[in-house]
Amino acid sequence: MSSAVLLIVIVLVAAVMFAVPWWVLVAAPTGRSGLRYRVGTGVCVVGFVGLPVAMFFGHGPAHFDPAAIVGDVLLGVLWVVFVWSVIGAVVRGALSVAGVKGMRATRGVAVAVAAVSVVLTGYGLYEALRVPQVRTVDVAIPGLAEGLDGLRVVVLTDTHFAAIDREDWSRKVVDVVNAQQPDIVGLAGDLVDGSVAQRQDQVAPLADVAAPLGRFYITGNHEYLDDAQSWIDYMASIGWQPLHNAHRTVDRDGDRLVVAGIDDPTADVPGHGPDLPAALAGTDPALPVVLLAHQPKQVADSSAAGVELQISGHTHGGQIWPFHYLVRLDQPVVSGLSRHANNTQLYTSRGTGYWGPPLRVFAPSEITVLVLHPQR
Repeated sequence: MSSAVLLIVIVLVAAVMFAVPWWVLVAAPTGRSGLRYRVGTGVCVVGFVGLPVAMFFGHGPAHFDPAAIVGDVLLGVLWVVFVWSVIGAVVRGALSVAGVKGMRATRGVAVAVAAVSVVLTGYGLYEALRVPQVRTVDVAIPGLAEGLDGLRVVVLTDTHFAAIDREDWSRKVVDVVNAQQPDIVGLAGDLVDGSVAQRQDQVAPLADVAAPLGRFYITGNHEYLDDAQSWIDYMASIGWQPLHNAHRTVDRDGDRLVVAGIDDPTADVPGHGPDLPAALAGTDPALPVVLLAHQPKQVADSSAAGVELQISGHTHGGQIWPFHYLVRLDQPVVSGLSRHANNTQLYTSRGTGYWGPPLRVFAPSEITVLVLHPQR
């Protein structure tokens, strides 16, 4: 798709996303006249023009954080209002078919849509900015040694440290992680949006994560929007072990497990890109493998290679309802534990942070504790 065509598509999508709320909340309930109509229309026009401008300056070459915050918040609010305006339009149509007509019904639908949008925006903001709840999942692993029964693997992913400063949030996340007494901690990509110079203060608290058998990190697609290698180097400098198409064999009292990691498929840097055979080269075939791979759809390769457990993120659980239906078009799983070919299991986290809009609606973030057990 050419740049011109892509731009046209973006403009058309944005126009529809503003047009539906304009009609449901502004035009229809005012009869397209009066002060409220003019003010509401003006707000929609300013938003339609301002959103792409803010996103360009915030996420384009300038990386201007205040613009990114404005653009991201506006995008999130717009999505919530658009979705519920569509629902409101359907309800209004159903009422009309049922014989409930007139301006009173139209205004009632508009008030309901506005109220629901305000409530869900507030709820979504709270869900996104709070420290995630702990989600504990038991996973039976074929071939796991009895001595590793109860091994605790804490999963972080999609922290997306970005324009909004979350250094204090980062410290609180570390406290929660350490309280789980993990044996292993895996960070499954999309650590940041931005350069090391911009975001290292937010990431630095991760140096205090304690895991006696290892702290492992892989790249996600967002690292490749900036400088993935710099983040690999930085994570190594604060004591994490990057798994750049590599593995480590962890040992507890003589019982062993392979922890491997592969790059994200979007990697466009020479020497990067997922290479599962390289990651597993030299492993003991008798040992089970836990693989960090950012995108759930990488499970196709994992199952072909006989990997016992893949840990992924990327989906955010959809982040803002009902976006998970669109995510499902690209990924085999949106969240949770699933089974795939050759007895490979996949755990897909909803993510620890959020991307872009600081909203999570019906898709809460999580810090995951996978408790491993031998399959009996």
